[in-house]
Amino acid sequence: MKPKPTSPPAPQATPRLRAPDSAPAFLREGYTFISSRCDRLGADLFRTRIAGRPVVCMRGADAARVFYEGDRFTRRGALPPTVVHLLQDRGSVQTLDGAGHRRRKAMFLDIMNEASVAELVRLFEKYWRQRSAGWQGRTVVLHREVRIILTAAACEWAVGLPLQEAEVEARAAEFGLMVDQAGSFGPANWWAQLRRRRTERWARKVIIRIRSGAAGVPSGAPAAVIAGHREANGELLPEDVAAVELLNVIRPVVAVDRFIAFAGTALVEHPEWRARFAAADAAASTDLGPFAQEVGRYYPFFPAVGGVVRKEFTWNNHTFTPGNWVLLDIYGTNHDAALWPDPEAFQPERFRTWNGDPNTLIPQGGGQAANGHRCPGEGITLELVKSAVLLLARSSWKVPAQDLTISLSKLPSIPRSGLLLTPAGPTDVRP
Repeated sequence: MKPKPTSPPAPQATPRLRAPDSAPAFLREGYTFISSRCDRLGADLFRTRIAGRPVVCMRGADAARVFYEGDRFTRRGALPPTVVHLLQDRGSVQTLDGAGHRRRKAMFLDIMNEASVAELVRLFEKYWRQRSAGWQGRTVVLHREVRIILTAAACEWAVGLPLQEAEVEARAAEFGLMVDQAGSFGPANWWAQLRRRRTERWARKVIIRIRSGAAGVPSGAPAAVIAGHREANGELLPEDVAAVELLNVIRPVVAVDRFIAFAGTALVEHPEWRARFAAADAAASTDLGPFAQEVGRYYPFFPAVGGVVRKEFTWNNHTFTPGNWVLLDIYGTNHDAALWPDPEAFQPERFRTWNGDPNTLIPQGGGQAANGHRCPGEGITLELVKSAVLLLARSSWKVPAQDLTISLSKLPSIPRSGLLLTPAGPTDVRP
C-alpha cells in the first residue's frame, strides 16, 4: 500500500505582539526592544503597533539585505516628522528614491573621495592639537571637547574657510542638538528644531555666496560641489535644498563625537588596546581598522531605521505590501549571536578575519553606499575614529572616578559622564 503523499507544512504566520501598542515599551527599552522580542518569539520579524501605526520589526543580515537592496523601500513617511526635521529634512538625499536618489548619492560619494577624507582628518588633528593645548591641568569632558573640534574641522573642510573662533561653539551646539534630540519629543525637540533653523540660514548664506562668486571657496570643497550640483533636469538644487545637503555633510561628521567617546571608553575599559596602539608598531596599525569597526558594532548609535514598502514582495513567509511601515533593528543586528560569536564582548580581533559582508555590520545602515541608502560617510567615521584612537593612546592622561555606564533606553546614548579625562602630558601623533 502506497503511503499517502504529504503536503508541505503551511507557512507560519508572522508573530504578533499581544500588547495593543508597543510605543511605551519601545521608549522604555530603547535599543533592545526589537531584538529581545525576536529572541523571545524565536523569529527574526514580528508585527506590532507603535503610536497606533502598524509596523513590522525585523533584524539580521538577511533582513538588512532585503531592506537595503532592490529599491523595495522608501524613507519617505518612515520616521516621525520631529526626527526627519532634525536629521534629514525636506528634499534631502535620504528622502529620494530610485534614479533621483542614486544621482544625488553620487554627488556625496564624489565629495567623500580619498583625498577629501584625508584632508578632513588632517584638519581634525590640527584642531585637536590646538584645543588640547588648553586641557593641561584640568579635567575635560571628551564628548563635549571632540564635538567642538569636529565642528571646526568639518566646517573648514566643507566650506573651505575656517569659522571665526566665537562661531565654532555655537555651531557645535546646534549640530549637536540635531543628534542629541532626535529621539526626543516636546519642548527639547522644539528647541533643537529652532536652533537648526539658525544653522540652515547660515548654510543658505554659504550657498548664495558661492553661487554669486563672492565666497572664495575652493571649487573642490563640499559646499562648492553642492552649490554647483545639477539634477537630471539640468537645474541647480533650490537654495534651501542645497543648504540642507550642506548640513547633511557637516552634521554626520560632528555626530562622530559619539563614536570617539565610545572609542575612548573602550581604551579605558580595555587598557591592553591602549598599550597596543601606544606602541606605534606595524602590528598595532593593522588593528586600528578592526578596533574602529568593533566600536561601531559594539556600542549603541541609533537603534533602528525605518522604511515604507514601495512594491509588494515576500520575505520569511511574510508578504509586504505597499505602504507597510517597517523597522530594521540596527543595534540588534550588530549584536545578533547568529552573526557575531559572543556579541556582548568587545573583541576587535573578530574583524581581522571579517568577510566584509555589508549587511552584518550596520552601525550606519546596511547594503552598499553607491546604490542604496547606506550612509556614504561611513569611511569618514572609521578614519576619524582611527585618528582619535591614536591621539588618545599616544598621550598621557588620567581617568578620574566617573559613571561610564551606557543606557540602552536613552536614544541616542552616550557614556553618562561623557568620558572625563585629565591630561597629564602632550599629545603625540606619529605616522
